[in-house]
Amino acid sequence: MPAEALIVAYLAVLLLLAVYGFHRSHLVYLYFRHRNNLPVPKRELAEHELPVVTVQLPMFNEMYVVERLLDAVARIDYPHDRLEIQVLDDSTDETSEIARRKIAALRALDPSLEIQLIHRTDRTGFKAGALEAGVKVARGEFLLIFDADFVPNADIVRRTIHHFSDPTVGMVQVRWEHVNRDYSRLTEVQALMLDGHFVIEHAGRARAGRFFNFNGTAGIWRRQAIADAGGWHHETLTEDMDLSYRAQLAGWRFVYLPDIVAPAELPMEMASFKSQQFRWAKGSIQVARKLLPRIFRAKLPFKVKLEAFFHLTNNFAYPLLLLLSLLLLPNLLVRTRHGLREVLLIDLPLFLGTTLSIASFYITSQREIRPLDWKRSLKRLPLVMSVGIGLCINQTRAVFEALFGHESEFVRTPKHGVRERFEHWTQRRYRAAKSLTPFVELALALYFVVAIGFAARGGHWISVPFLLLFLVGYAYVGLLSVHQRR
Repeated sequence: MPAEALIVAYLAVLLLLAVYGFHRSHLVYLYFRHRNNLPVPKRELAEHELPVVTVQLPMFNEMYVVERLLDAVARIDYPHDRLEIQVLDDSTDETSEIARRKIAALRALDPSLEIQLIHRTDRTGFKAGALEAGVKVARGEFLLIFDADFVPNADIVRRTIHHFSDPTVGMVQVRWEHVNRDYSRLTEVQALMLDGHFVIEHAGRARAGRFFNFNGTAGIWRRQAIADAGGWHHETLTEDMDLSYRAQLAGWRFVYLPDIVAPAELPMEMASFKSQQFRWAKGSIQVARKLLPRIFRAKLPFKVKLEAFFHLTNNFAYPLLLLLSLLLLPNLLVRTRHGLREVLLIDLPLFLGTTLSIASFYITSQREIRPLDWKRSLKRLPLVMSVGIGLCINQTRAVFEALFGHESEFVRTPKHGVRERFEHWTQRRYRAAKSLTPFVELALALYFVVAIGFAARGGHWISVPFLLLFLVGYAYVGLLSVHQRR
């Protein structure tokens, strides 16, 4: 590739990444611009008006957390004659028997508790199939969904159900919190990433009248909204995002309540985290392929369509990031005479567009939910940015599998029921599948050792912090993956 073409390609990739970075900054703007547009119920429902709610608990091989989940759900403060609990169990191990024993114990303690185990031996449709099977026999007008790793608070229904006094509301989502946030550096990084999503993205979109998505758990649906949207589909790996967009296209309004939290467990194994991120990335691109043409044809404001485009295609940033990784060293080699002026005028603005926008995104989220000790989170911010880079091989594969229609089954994230640092998960049964991806990540880490050496030799010191983010990201993700496999 001629030197000029290489430089143009490098700058073009940086520019595209800066566009996605600007989008993050725009979400921060939407958040502050509409921060006073807080959702309030149309009216408070009287006790005798409270509708029947079905709590759906989809699970597959969750032996370490099923009892914790059932204990929490059984404590939900809601009239038992209007509360139904469905354990939607597709398990192939002893989880089913553990669930049966726990259900019997809970019924013995409180005979008024209506709880049933629906066990499928055919996993058709995976989680979406289990939820659809539950809807067919549910008696609730509203459906509250929790994944197995959640520990819902007792007041969750009473604090959300009143928003459905507005007949146009189809779904209410609450914010995730994390029972093992402080377990390790990895869980701290994940918590920061999810805080950014729930505090800024969701709130910004919801309050500004843009589409946002149900997160698959910790949300309550109006049954009619699911029906109007066409029910649960399972041709994508993010059935929750798919249903969310179809429901909003059908005219239903969604409500997001960041002040109400639902605690959950974060993956403690790097491979499990990567598997979860892979599923979310691939699923979002599948939904983009499926629904973006329909969104563009819909009679919606342009600003809603544009935000939907950026939301559903956000994971395209990962192939761009991987391409940038590969272009950095050749770009350094051909720009040996590149002066400080050109760096300040071209490279630095694009660099700031792709990094400072991300940093401000996460800093803002921490200041909003932890106003007294948000500065404690700053020490993990460089690692958050590096891990985002280190994931790009894993995520790029997800994006291309979705683009080329490669089918794969729904792989659930292993949960271990571990909360405190002194507890260990490595001897637990569930582990993520092995792959060769960590060795590619380590190869790229070595590539950046070489790149930093060339940058230092050529006097490109302004590039070194940028290169270090890539080195640390690939090394951390790759080394932790290999270490934990042992």
